Amino acid sequence: MAEFFTTPLGTFVIILAQCLAVLGFVMVSLLFLVYGDRKIWAAVQMRRGPNVVGTWGLLQSVADALKYVVKEVVIPAGADRPVFMLAPMTSFVLAVIAWAVIPFNDGWVISDINVAILYVFAMSSLEVYGVIMGGWASNSKYPFLGSLRSAAQMISYEVSIGLIIIGVIISTGSMNFGDIVAAQDGNLGLFNWYWLPHFPMVFLFFISCLAETNRPPFDLPEAESELVAGYQVEYSATPFLLFMAGEYIAIFLMCALTSLLFFGGWLSPFPDFGSDGWLASIISADGVFWMIAKMAFFFFIFAMVKAITPRYRYDQLMRLGWKVFLPFSLIWVVWVAFAAKFGFFWGAYARWVVGG
Repeated sequence: MAEFFTTPLGTFVIILAQCLAVLGFVMVSLLFLVYGDRKIWAAVQMRRGPNVVGTWGLLQSVADALKYVVKEVVIPAGADRPVFMLAPMTSFVLAVIAWAVIPFNDGWVISDINVAILYVFAMSSLEVYGVIMGGWASNSKYPFLGSLRSAAQMISYEVSIGLIIIGVIISTGSMNFGDIVAAQDGNLGLFNWYWLPHFPMVFLFFISCLAETNRPPFDLPEAESELVAGYQVEYSATPFLLFMAGEYIAIFLMCALTSLLFFGGWLSPFPDFGSDGWLASIISADGVFWMIAKMAFFFFIFAMVKAITPRYRYDQLMRLGWKVFLPFSLIWVVWVAFAAKFGFFWGAYARWVVGG
């Protein structure tokens, strides 16, 4: 049997199994993300949220998905049918395939490539095409305006995200996520992570992730007050479900990126917690548990921001991206370059020996 996995067919089976495992994790997580999102909003608004379908309403997301699947797909008469149907599939597929380079533990990754950050950045950048295609193919001015807003918004904040990530790359000397996490390993636990030396950029990165994924207070592409429902107003049934699934998967991807780039990925925050007892061994051990826990925590922050913040005006959104985030990000890249070159703060900004 071991010899089979060394053949081309065996390699294909292994890769297929890895892809299905990651896809299964992402899709199952999607059900709980939607459920958690709605429960958090409900708690902030002092109501119960989903509580009927299944125990504590846990099957509400499954019921909603089934409802969308069995509904009729309605296509507007003047729509460009091929592009109209291709748009939601584009958004969904691009959001899913970006997970191919996301590690959940040391070596737990489908493709451990040296340019993993560039790959993720490329996939997340291409997702805007699904939104633009959906708005244009709907043959209606409101979806089209929503898609144009989304294009401008995502391009604006992708610049800041890219510059912030460049700072992390300079500190590590590598674009591989495994190297970035390895560079954050140390006896000080969470104080070895990049959130401390790159502290201001953590907030800018998180806010840029909100804008990149069209989450409140930056959900201008689908602002109900002036665009009805934005680029997806003409969509129903399964195409609408694919748009929403792609959006939540992209949000979860940003949570994973935040964990890997600034918060040590699968590293334990308390490596010297002790080894007496099963609880102490879990807390002190690195592993997939910490990776998923950090991703869940950052999604909780995503949900809380949506529940408690009002929506920006569009001019405020653009001004924040180009006049605040872009200059700060540029200044930060220059600062990190100098700090890494001259070894400021005991080499906190230059970890090439570990990461590169």
